Amino acid sequence: MSDFEFDLFVIGGGSGGVRAARIAAGHGARVGIAEEYRYGGTCVIRGCVPKKLFVYASRFSEEFEDAAGFGWQVGESRFDWERLIDAKDREITRLEGVYRRNLERAGVEMFDSRAVLEDAHTVHLLSDGRRIRAAKILIAVGATPNVDAGLEGGEHVITSNEAFHLSDLPKRVIVAGGGYIAVEFAGIFAGLGAETTLIYRGEEILRGFDDDLRKALHEEMEKKGIRVICGDVFTSIEKNGAELVGHTRKGEALVADKIMFAIGRRPNTAGLGLDAAGVELSPSGAIMVDEQSRTSVPSIFAVGDVTDRVNLTPVAIREGHAFADTEFGGKSWSADHSMIPTAVFSQPEIGTVGLTQAEALAAHGAVDVYRSQFRPMKHTLSGRDEKMLMKILVEPESDKVLGVHILGHDAGELAQVLGIALRMGATKADFDATMAVHPTAAEELVTMREPTERVTA
Repeated sequence: MSDFEFDLFVIGGGSGGVRAARIAAGHGARVGIAEEYRYGGTCVIRGCVPKKLFVYASRFSEEFEDAAGFGWQVGESRFDWERLIDAKDREITRLEGVYRRNLERAGVEMFDSRAVLEDAHTVHLLSDGRRIRAAKILIAVGATPNVDAGLEGGEHVITSNEAFHLSDLPKRVIVAGGGYIAVEFAGIFAGLGAETTLIYRGEEILRGFDDDLRKALHEEMEKKGIRVICGDVFTSIEKNGAELVGHTRKGEALVADKIMFAIGRRPNTAGLGLDAAGVELSPSGAIMVDEQSRTSVPSIFAVGDVTDRVNLTPVAIREGHAFADTEFGGKSWSADHSMIPTAVFSQPEIGTVGLTQAEALAAHGAVDVYRSQFRPMKHTLSGRDEKMLMKILVEPESDKVLGVHILGHDAGELAQVLGIALRMGATKADFDATMAVHPTAAEELVTMREPTERVTA
């Protein structure tokens, strides 16, 4: 009889861990999984899913305004934060139940407990003190919001975790950060009626995205009444009665009811016993893995944000699936981290796939840029001053499309479909040969015939 109770034990019940557990069990492995909070992980419980629900809610304020241009007379509207929170909570509870039932149907044994490593094959469940031996262990505990531990008054701020559970909607909100979580929550709070400011230490928001998108989104956010401050950072936060005062390096005193920090996330590796098991970490605390998600310990693997490779839910799912197929299904493969389509649910939305202009220039030396910025058809009647941006980057010699970047309604939906075309190696000629769907904004992608410019490194 085996010395191990499980062929695989997964620590972390998020998207990557659950997928790995289910697939491994489907291959006949004896699988256990431990989750200390709720199944579904950051994405389902306090990330992508509730955030997207909040984004939907926040867009209605503009929809009511836009309706007038189409002949509708919309009466007085009132937003109820408590009703939104209740509806969100019901949906999250439903989704967690789905995750649990799927694991149960797959034959995975679940443990509602924090789990830590004691050695290369032993997991300690803190809820009841039980120790479990497993042939292989997968770490899939994700990441957690960063906070500035050295900031005076930092104990007064919230993160995205707390933002989903506020008792009421703040009248004045400051969001610190310039990444996708920061710009998304700035749009949410502003759309729901809060006076909103975003402060970011960098020169422009959304570092790592195409520069034209970054600039265009900045402009559109300000049109919506969001104050965007770049090149500044908090030096202290003072609590003055019921309000907070954030003092900045440039001497501003920003007053708010809530200050939310969205300054990045760090791998959730603290206190997991990784040192006891001999698992090597990067300087940032991420678990070091190879392309097959193997750590420095042969029996221990890791997937998802805890590895700090590409921190996106679909990537964690793909990594977990590849791990399970490779280790238990007799089918060796690894997740491809190139050409990943992604979306930012800012307002307006961003969808992007492939290289940015800066990346394309660095890789190829020259690039043809096709750019179109226009008022979407909807706003010709609504009268809203909002522009859509579409940008295609093409390698001049091969005609291969290197990247597509979109700012505007349903940009994320477009990015998903464009990701297929770019992975297949589509050329600009392929785009040009595709019949347009009229009248749509997306037809711009197949009707831009001449490059706006050719840029060289």
